[in-house]
Amino acid sequence: MVYDLLVVGAGPYGLSIASHAAAAGLNLRVFGRPMASWRDNMPRGMFLKSEPWASNLSDPDGRWRLDVYCAEQGLTARHAKPIPVEAFAQYGLWFARHAVPEVDERTVTRVAAGPGGFTAVTEDGEEVHARTVALAVGVMPFVEVPQTLRALHPALVTHSSHHSDLDRFRDKDVTVIGGGQAALETAALLAEQGTRVRVLARADRLVWNDVPPPWERPWWQSVRSPHSGLGPGWKNWFYSERPGLFRRLPEPTRARIATTALGPAGAWWVRDRVEGVVELLPGHEVTAARAVPGGVRLDTTNRAGASRSLETEHVIAATGFRARCDRLGLLSAELRGTLAALPDGSPAVGHGFESSYPGLFLAGLVTASGFGPAMRFVQGASFTASTLVRGVRRRLGAKPASGTVPAPVSGSRIESASPVRP
Repeated sequence: MVYDLLVVGAGPYGLSIASHAAAAGLNLRVFGRPMASWRDNMPRGMFLKSEPWASNLSDPDGRWRLDVYCAEQGLTARHAKPIPVEAFAQYGLWFARHAVPEVDERTVTRVAAGPGGFTAVTEDGEEVHARTVALAVGVMPFVEVPQTLRALHPALVTHSSHHSDLDRFRDKDVTVIGGGQAALETAALLAEQGTRVRVLARADRLVWNDVPPPWERPWWQSVRSPHSGLGPGWKNWFYSERPGLFRRLPEPTRARIATTALGPAGAWWVRDRVEGVVELLPGHEVTAARAVPGGVRLDTTNRAGASRSLETEHVIAATGFRARCDRLGLLSAELRGTLAALPDGSPAVGHGFESSYPGLFLAGLVTASGFGPAMRFVQGASFTASTLVRGVRRRLGAKPASGTVPAPVSGSRIESASPVRP
């Protein structure tokens, strides 16, 4: 059997795409463990930074929202009240049961061009054929660890996304590198369990998000600074509500915004758990790191050029993710090598989220340089799901001939993909 669509990934984007595709009558298969990274890669005690009303997975009728799930479970979904990550992960499982065809929890290990479209291979060797593929692989393939730390053993250095709990660090000394939410909330959780912890960040000062304005307020305040799924203000509203228009901006402008907008910042509800509790070292950059008896020695330099060294038992790099074509390791080398890439290395996508290879669609973080900062958050799932499924239907209607040579997406360049780094 050749399916119309194969969805690879079962996080918020993959599940939303599958819901829209099923409602559109497409013959599809969905692979992946639902909400895997939310269940396996975030320590207990973390909260969702996004507002509850901006954290819905997307079905065409809007029936299976987070507030509906919370009402069923006796939980609160209210503006300015953060939702526990565990509750959000369970919401995703609930959404999958109600809004998505059966999900095959096996992992897809390889996707290659094949007769009539694509051939996917599962972890146990089954081949699945589809005319189109939507990759919704989340953030885990794109983990970014600073170059200075990459040579150290994983027993000494891990990424913040590598931990489902932090118990192993009780009564240890840990240094967290980074100045964003992941770094600051990880540091708070470590301190609260008795870990000696410090945060080392390149920025001269840490940034904290303000408490969001009340949901109901005078009209003139709403006009001056409207609510949006990415925070208050007209810029955030544009990124949140008009990703299609964002894609029409000149590529240099999109690249600048994708790099700088909504930069590293801590949520307002973490601040009191960090300041005065955790040792904070802003304005420091790690210049060298090496293993020493009992842990790691970090050499740092501050903005004034002064050097400092410190020793710690473990380093957690809360240094984010970098979406590049060469990290799409489940694509065959031949397929990956055809992808047109933007200057930052991320794949170029058309207005329907189709890559430069006909029939291969992309979703989530990997499209942020094309469609804007909303693609880094659950907020972007609704626009992506509806737009991508329309793109799939157009592609299926086009019925491209087998063996068609893909043309680059307008405004992009071809960049040969290098092997995926370990």
